[in-house]
Amino acid sequence: MHPTLIPAERLLANVNGVMNAVMVEGDAVGPTLSYGAGAGGGPTASAIVADIIDVARGLEDPFHSNVPHLAFHSEYLSAEPILPIEEVETAFYLRMEVVDRPGVLSKIAQIMSDAGISIEALIQKAPKHGAVTVPLILLTNVAREGLLMKAVASIEALDSVTGAVTRMRVEALDG
Repeated sequence: MHPTLIPAERLLANVNGVMNAVMVEGDAVGPTLSYGAGAGGGPTASAIVADIIDVARGLEDPFHSNVPHLAFHSEYLSAEPILPIEEVETAFYLRMEVVDRPGVLSKIAQIMSDAGISIEALIQKAPKHGAVTVPLILLTNVAREGLLMKAVASIEALDSVTGAVTRMRVEALDG
């Protein structure tokens, strides 16, 4: 799990207040959404009491309990491979502070191009009065995380980029 920007058109993007939602996508069923209260006095108290009951059941008969600790029998788990984070493909939001001079944007665009990462959109506004740096925001098309991490390292090494590049995954609208 990780923080991700979600398009406003998605149902998941409209979960507000004390409500929580989890979206899971399966091969056979496609995307499914579970939605419900997740904070506040009642839901929190209910979860704590349920955890205490689970622990108490385990203390009474830890090997033959009908409801095992954490609600599953570990012997039924399978060793499914997990995709390494470097192989995950998603779009990215990148924000960096750059020196306001000609050629900076072209160097950054060249690094992205050399990595095979396409830029969907960018925003670079004029500097405020007396400022020598400006924020540069890039939105990429879908790219492999490992390639993006290498590109970001190259961008951060530029003398025209001040500080670390802020990056956040963006959930694809059609995904």
